[in-house]
Amino acid sequence: MKEKDITQKVLEDNNDIFADIVNVLLFDGKPEVEENELVNTTVYSQYKAEDGKVHEQERDIAKYWKKEGTDIVLYGIENQTKVEKRMPARISGYEGASYRGQCDKKTIVPVITMVLYYGTDRKWTAPKYVNDTKANVFEIAWLTDEQIAKFTSDYKIVANFFVNKRKNKDYIPDDKTTIKHVDEILKFLSVMTGDNRYEEILSDKEGVSNMCDVAQRLEDRGIEKGLQKGREEGNQMIYSLVEDESISMEKGAQKLGVSVEKLRANMINAGYKCPDME
Repeated sequence: MKEKDITQKVLEDNNDIFADIVNVLLFDGKPEVEENELVNTTVYSQYKAEDGKVHEQERDIAKYWKKEGTDIVLYGIENQTKVEKRMPARISGYEGASYRGQCDKKTIVPVITMVLYYGTDRKWTAPKYVNDTKANVFEIAWLTDEQIAKFTSDYKIVANFFVNKRKNKDYIPDDKTTIKHVDEILKFLSVMTGDNRYEEILSDKEGVSNMCDVAQRLEDRGIEKGLQKGREEGNQMIYSLVEDESISMEKGAQKLGVSVEKLRANMINAGYKCPDME
């Protein structure tokens, strides 16, 4: 689970991706935040529970937006694949700790947390407020084409993928946009969709430059698995023909969907003697 959590954060931790998300979702596409103005900060904080014990909490990603050496905003990103009814309370804990950590500074800057929801089955239905704490939830799979067009980083590929996945569960990636962060994109999709095939492509990712390439690799792997299954079933049928003389060549060929001549040739090549051979 820890490895999965780390994987889903790697993509968005890239400053170009992070800045793009902030600019589109909070500034309507205006390039307010530049990637070289973002500085990582700790994602860990502690709190004392009702049992008197000190616990540690960890948020997904946190970065300061700095201009000319001055802190402007502390941005945080939280990823969700499922609706979390306690999200406002969690955010209250994260932001409270961040404000508490600024008490020794001359100026306290705003803390803004963005919840990126990747669910495709239903929209966010949980409360977004607890007292005065708001959960800024962005339903990625429900972004409009206009919003998606405003992204300038690889995150456009991510947003486009989830929007299409919501509309069609059997969506085959057809985005020809060149991918900059190939490893991060494939691992992110693998974690957020639960489909390990995306990460498996990393073993032979050479030549993958866009999602069309990814789709082709998925198709190739599917065909290869189908052929392998067919070979295994064919070998089993050949073994059955050899062991059980009651199975005729005609019946065996029919079950395999091949001609008797083809089955006979395969058996001979495999070193077996056909039932109708003298």
